[in-house]
Amino acid sequence: MSSTDTYDVAVIGYGPTGATAANLLGQMGLKVLVVERDPDIYSRARAISTDEEVLRIWQSVGLADRLQRDMLPDRPVAFVDADGRPFIETVIHGRGCGHPSQQFLYQPAVDSVLREGVARFGNVEVLLEHECLRVANRADDAELLLADLRTDMFKRVTARYVIASDGGSSATRGVLGIGYSGRTYGERWVVIDTKVIKEWDAHDRLRFHCTPTRPTVDCPTPLGHHRWEYPARGREDEKDLVSDEAVWKVLREQGVTPDHVQILRAVVYSHHVRVADRWRVGRVFLAGDAAHAMPPWIGQGMSAGVRDAANLCWKLAAVLRGQAPDALLDSYEAERKPHVTEVTRRAVLVGRVITERRPWLAAIRNHVVRAVTRIPGANAAGQKFWWIPDARYADGFFAAAHPAVGWQIPQPTVGGVPLDDLLGGDWTLLHTGAAPLGAAAWAEAGVSSLRVSEPSLVRWLYDRKADAVVLRPDGFVYAATSSGQPIPAPPAGLNLRTLTGAPA
Repeated sequence: MSSTDTYDVAVIGYGPTGATAANLLGQMGLKVLVVERDPDIYSRARAISTDEEVLRIWQSVGLADRLQRDMLPDRPVAFVDADGRPFIETVIHGRGCGHPSQQFLYQPAVDSVLREGVARFGNVEVLLEHECLRVANRADDAELLLADLRTDMFKRVTARYVIASDGGSSATRGVLGIGYSGRTYGERWVVIDTKVIKEWDAHDRLRFHCTPTRPTVDCPTPLGHHRWEYPARGREDEKDLVSDEAVWKVLREQGVTPDHVQILRAVVYSHHVRVADRWRVGRVFLAGDAAHAMPPWIGQGMSAGVRDAANLCWKLAAVLRGQAPDALLDSYEAERKPHVTEVTRRAVLVGRVITERRPWLAAIRNHVVRAVTRIPGANAAGQKFWWIPDARYADGFFAAAHPAVGWQIPQPTVGGVPLDDLLGGDWTLLHTGAAPLGAAAWAEAGVSSLRVSEPSLVRWLYDRKADAVVLRPDGFVYAATSSGQPIPAPPAGLNLRTLTGAPA
């Protein structure tokens, strides 16, 4: 048993959620330990898409441009009937985050770039081939018992806080006795990952084949890859399902032959709809799949975990620096859980549309939806109900209610610089005219003030009846006011002067 080392934050699990957290915390200058049982990046592509809000998070740690070089932006999306005719054909409409609205990705490449980002920070230590056997809360920290899987040696470490991002089968969640409520669907799905040899018609678009006999997801992925997913029928044996004969039978039905792709792997899995009963136990927080699991229909499983990390990490940094009370951390679950629940509901809804097995109901679906989507603006309007929900938290760490409070502000370019780069992840008071009443209290707390005139940003504020807003470090509106009204005061116990890096 080796001696105990002490860290600000320990991150268990080094997938996209854990790696994003390590980048965020590393950039904030905290002493971080990452624990991962596998020796290298998991080679199988799991997540296949993300969105503009997540790219914005990765922008905050300087990795968005590099990541986007290996992504496919803004591919068309089509829901097609048994004859291959679309009844919905659209592209995902953007929300002004400064990045393509949807990006298809190859997860091993994303993992690699995120880990390269972590390597920039000497204050982040990564232990591969180590397993966390136990996490125990104590009065002022948490103790972790680690096993070195290469040497069979054990090590104790302590951390002020712990982020458990160790996947859907999270051992940490089990050790803490946290329930994982929901359901696992009985229907099994086959996932086929391929390497593209020769392109074919519609190879570059996402198509949901909504065929009652065999619903199939046909999805482009970058770096010369492509994926198909479809359900098993009845009692089909898993070995038979992933055999070359069975796989090629399905692909040939899509017009794809061995001249087009090389099969890399075929696996069987089940869909889950689950949410952890609690996301915090003492000093330990669940994030990513450890906290929630959802079906893949709108590509939000990985993205939800990255959002978790962005919401939690700035709050941990504020508390660790003595700039905010520990109670701030309770807002993590209060903000993220309802959003995840709504994302999951929408994923289930889209899945029901795709997998309808009753031919008569599928025929009605095709006719009605096709007619509706011919109405100008219907596709864009429909996405507000079946795609990713707005970047808005209805409850959490916010000032008094106002139509702008809780929203994430869009990211236009201001003076040739993306807004987030201009703000630098600090608390900021934005205003469109003169500084609002009460601005002096924020200035005394060390919060900088910026007058904005960029038209799209002014219009966004006007639509929410705001002339001035205070942004949290994650870009969400903490407080807002209208013309002639005072801006709410800084929250009690939050030392923003230190938080923004200004002299105490």
